[in-house]
Amino acid sequence: MAIPRQLPNAITIARIPLAIVFFVLLLLGGTDGATHPALRWVAAGLFILAISTDWVDGYLARRYDLVSDFGKLWDPIADKLLTGAGFIGLAILGEVWWWLVLIILVREWGITIHRFTLVKEHVVAAAWMGKVKTTVQAIALSWALLPLHQWIGLPAWTITTTVLMIAALVLTILSGIDYIVAQVRGSRAARDVDA
Repeated sequence: MAIPRQLPNAITIARIPLAIVFFVLLLLGGTDGATHPALRWVAAGLFILAISTDWVDGYLARRYDLVSDFGKLWDPIADKLLTGAGFIGLAILGEVWWWLVLIILVREWGITIHRFTLVKEHVVAAAWMGKVKTTVQAIALSWALLPLHQWIGLPAWTITTTVLMIAALVLTILSGIDYIVAQVRGSRAARDVDA
């Protein structure tokens, strides 16, 4: 079955407006969805749907040999906009620590800016550890966004949220270190070739 060549990229770009809509709905829902519970559920559902498209566009691009430099560059950016909206929204609502969010955002956007500086030389695709990090962030955010404490109780929900957020933070830091090490090695190898 043939699919349009630009479909994976279109799915990637669709995550950007979805991130904005999700962010607005999350804030309108209020802390733990107390202001408008239905909006919190819709925001959480929209986040889960949007972050799931990351797997879909990657699968389509690999399966139908549609991997492009555009996709390699914009796929992680769209992910960072979506997850960043989730982390910032939860911090604004007082449900996640600001210090954790700031560390994650500095790492995420620092590496994104670095990728943009290298784009004229080559496009840096996400490494396996970065993909694992994104998956754990998605799970942590999905859990934190869903107001499941109404069924499992606040203590159990809070402990699980804390463990997932700390795991996301640790993987974010480790994948950032992995990226920096890989770039340093690549630069050294390029210098050795030029010499």
